[in-house]
Amino acid sequence: MTVLGIESSCDETAAAVVRDGDVVLASVVYSQVPLHQPYGGVVPEIASRSHVEKVRGIVEQAVRDAFPGDPDPWARIDAVAATCGPGLAAALLVGWTFAKGLALALGKPLLPVNHMHAHLWSVRLDRPDLRDAALWPQLGLAVSGGHTCFVASPEPNVFRLLGQTIDDAAGEAFDKAAKLLGLGYPGGPAIDRAARTVPEAQRRAIAFPQGRVAPDHPLPDGLDPALCVSFSGLKTALLTYVRKHPPQNEADVAQLCASYQEAIVDVLARRVDLALGQGNYRSVAVGGGVSLNGRLREALEAVAARHGARFLTAKPCYCGDNAAMIAGLASAGGALPDDDPLARDIDPSLPV
Repeated sequence: MTVLGIESSCDETAAAVVRDGDVVLASVVYSQVPLHQPYGGVVPEIASRSHVEKVRGIVEQAVRDAFPGDPDPWARIDAVAATCGPGLAAALLVGWTFAKGLALALGKPLLPVNHMHAHLWSVRLDRPDLRDAALWPQLGLAVSGGHTCFVASPEPNVFRLLGQTIDDAAGEAFDKAAKLLGLGYPGGPAIDRAARTVPEAQRRAIAFPQGRVAPDHPLPDGLDPALCVSFSGLKTALLTYVRKHPPQNEADVAQLCASYQEAIVDVLARRVDLALGQGNYRSVAVGGGVSLNGRLREALEAVAARHGARFLTAKPCYCGDNAAMIAGLASAGGALPDDDPLARDIDPSLPV
């Protein structure tokens, strides 16, 4: 099955063509980072306006790239998939509405996809060696600028939320810290680079909160407080520390970055460790933009190894928001069940 996927949940306008779940024929991503850099974060109005301007050209380019020289490449598409949530409402609306119109024009099925499910599927893209691998039951960690959640998958395309952030996402915590320290946007890569200049033995020199959630904290049914996280206190702790001890040079900034990053990594690694101890998981899949963080990968790979689980991350080009993960999951049968997708609306808070 060959699927054209469209992604516009935040600040990337993306389209891709994927066959049979993992064969990426084309993937095109227009990043809006330069548009949002002056503001230190994503501005929803700017994001949605850019999606409107770019989506048609990006989709057309993806189809051309997938079938070069074909006089009628659109005939090779079996279905159109798009992100219907979660994400920024105005941004989601652009891609989902465009996908509806395109599916009608082509006379093809429309497949709604959950953005977080797709991030966990991204580890399969361009990985034919994983097709017959024993990967399930699988523990997933979707970690990005807008989301942080721990997910159990007893079998392919079945997802159960175990825990999540109760406030800010890990990616947002990185971005806000980088803005405070004058490192620019996006913040995660800048903090990771600075932290790596600090000797390993000194990376926890400054003690930051570990993001624990109280056992009696009100949570949606089925969520384990021990597998939930909080990053708002961490950001406040950094702000308080900087006010009391303003960094005097690059070394001071690097030390702050290292200690702050270790706090985030520890929070995530400890939850993964706990979750692996509670279930018989064969693999750990980590997707989302923050999964590019080198220190996080090191820590999670070590945790997975201790539990005898295979550690899976997406190729770098599929870690951030992209449409290949949308088309890939849909072409593998992972679209959301819906008898009338054309009547479906976006859901900015769509849960796992």
